[in-house]
Amino acid sequence: MHCIPFQAIALTMVVLGQTPADNAFPAHRVIGNVYYVGSKALASYLIATPDGHILINSGFEETVPLIKASVESLGFKMRDVKILLESHAHSDHVAGHAAAKELTGAKVYVMRGDDAVIAAGGEGQYLYTDSRWRPCAVDVVLKDGDEVKLGGATLIARLTPGHTRGCTTWTWRVVDGDKTYDVVVIGSPNVNPGYRLVANKDYPEIADDFAKTFKVLKSLSCDVFLGAHGDYYGMAAKYERLKGAGQNPFVDAKGYRNYVEEKEKAFRKVLAEQTAADSK
Repeated sequence: MHCIPFQAIALTMVVLGQTPADNAFPAHRVIGNVYYVGSKALASYLIATPDGHILINSGFEETVPLIKASVESLGFKMRDVKILLESHAHSDHVAGHAAAKELTGAKVYVMRGDDAVIAAGGEGQYLYTDSRWRPCAVDVVLKDGDEVKLGGATLIARLTPGHTRGCTTWTWRVVDGDKTYDVVVIGSPNVNPGYRLVANKDYPEIADDFAKTFKVLKSLSCDVFLGAHGDYYGMAAKYERLKGAGQNPFVDAKGYRNYVEEKEKAFRKVLAEQTAADSK
């Protein structure tokens, strides 16, 4: 049975003028100063520092109150979020940006390629041409390899395009106990239903971009595997294993490698099928 990713369903519902159903999920510490503050389906992360906090992904506008409640349940204040980041410019990750910016006063950092889409409230994105949200001003436009620093935390923005032109994978190092871990939050390597990898007039370089993404992802050192959606890394199951666990289940280098390999195989399969169909 072929499963359609939640984000594809959610975006379709937005196009149809419907609000996707989503539920709160318990906020929890992932590792060190990294916390999960997203909903059940849409991943958001808080990196807490002495100088304020970094938030990755705002979800839908309706998700922002869930994020705020999660942040406060951990003993932090939403108004202390100083920097707002994103995985990629699809509505299920950034439609809440304007609301989150208003709530916190945070500076919005976006990878080039997604910056104009976020600033225009969805206009200019590939495929989901009718998906719209409240425009959000972008304060800083990033390029591949740029560092985002706050309170001793240094996040590196890696351009991993294809899913969107500015899709971003975030990497950084975190100390937990007497060990240091490499954290990776994958933007998205998914070829969504409806994506054209061959003869794509709207996004001609899409196949090359996906190929570059897998090259980057395979080059990264990863101890702690996270992603733009919790189901990328089995979040719910790993959260259950946190209880009484002797070892942190989010430390999962093998899971990261397997996930990247699986998604690259899926990309190659779709590319081969569309190439064959286009040559007939």
